[in-house]
This record gives sequence, structure tokens and C-alpha cells, in this order.
Amino acid sequence: MTSHILDRPVWATLNGRQADLAVRHGPAIRMSPDFGLFAAMTDDGPESLAALGDLVRQMGPVGLVEPVAPPPVPGTEVVSSAVCLQMVAETVAPGWDVPFDMLALGDADAAEMLALATLTKPGPFFSRTHQLGAFIGVRVDGQLVAMAGERMRPDGYTEASGVCVHPGHRGKGYAARLLREVTARILARGDQAFLHSYADNATAIGLYESLGYRGRREVVFTVVKSA
Repeated sequence: MTSHILDRPVWATLNGRQADLAVRHGPAIRMSPDFGLFAAMTDDGPESLAALGDLVRQMGPVGLVEPVAPPPVPGTEVVSSAVCLQMVAETVAPGWDVPFDMLALGDADAAEMLALATLTKPGPFFSRTHQLGAFIGVRVDGQLVAMAGERMRPDGYTEASGVCVHPGHRGKGYAARLLREVTARILARGDQAFLHSYADNATAIGLYESLGYRGRREVVFTVVKSA
């Protein structure tokens, strides 16, 4: 049983404020592949599973974020399945001065953003993921070396995501300060901020807690592709 909108964040997102990004097939739904691989179903019944299998065959791999892993999806195989900690921030740590500028990122930066995400693997990132919400970044000598932004937006919430730093520029506080700024902007709009971390990543969880995030519940992130 689920009762909170964040228990099924993909379902809530694609049936809410980001419904324009949804591709629907009967009881299954997925994000347009240019934006992301997230998908969900009405339920775990045979009709829903078959519909999701059709979407995978037609449009490529999908990722589900649910309280439990889904039953086998016809015609697919599991690529990965991981327990994640879902964290929520109602307040954010106070800001602090930094020796770098945080710049707004947009379509003109899309190729660099995709390249940075491909290198650092902060999570699924595609050609139009940067259009899911506001992104900010840091440039050093003209090179994009760090970024953070927004992804899913179920009603009343916005997910902070895409936090990544080039390996040659780590240890300078970029990730913490960018995520703090993204979180503050979400809260200033009247939403609560949330994010997901792999449950075994104690370092990341510690950083998020220092910024004001608190663990809400565990969810399972399952990626499937055509068999």
C-alpha cells in the first residue's frame, strides 16, 4: 500500500505537472526517451506488465522507482536493481561564500552537460534531460566542470538531480554549494525538495544530510531492457 505522493514519484510526475513529457500505452506510461527513461504502471497486473513490455520494445530501456521491485516484465530482462534512499528537505542549510560563480545553464550548454553527465554518471541523463528543470553549473577556464539541477516534479515537490563534478575538479566544494543553491531555489518556489541516493552511498547521504535533507523511505530503482 502507498499513500504518499513520493511513494511512486514517476507515476505522480507523469500524471501531474510533467504530463506533457509522458508517452502512454494503456496502463503503462514512460517519459519521452529524449528526457529520461523513467516509467510506471497503473498496477503490477498482467495487462500493465504487458503494456510496459511493449513500451520497452518500442522505445528502449525504462527505469522504475517504486516501493518494491516489479514482477517480471514480458519480453524484457533486468539490467540493474538497486535500493535507494529517498530524502526530503523542508529547510536548507544557510548559504556560504564560495570563490566561484554559479551560472545558469540552458540549451546552449546541452552538449557539455550531456558530456559531463556521461563522464561522471550522476544518474540517467539524456539529450533533453537539462530541460526538465533549472540547472546551474560552474565553469573553469571556459570548461563546464560541475552542475546540478532539477528532474521530476510531482505536485508539491521538485527533485534535485544531476549533481556531478568533473574528476579533475573535485574537492573544491562545487557539489555541495550547487546542490544547496538548487535546493534553496526549490524551497523558495513553495515546493519541498527531494532526491534519491543509493542506500549504500554513505558519503553522499552524509553530504545531503548536512544540507538539510532527511531520509524518508527506501525505494527500488529497477532498469529493464528488451530481452
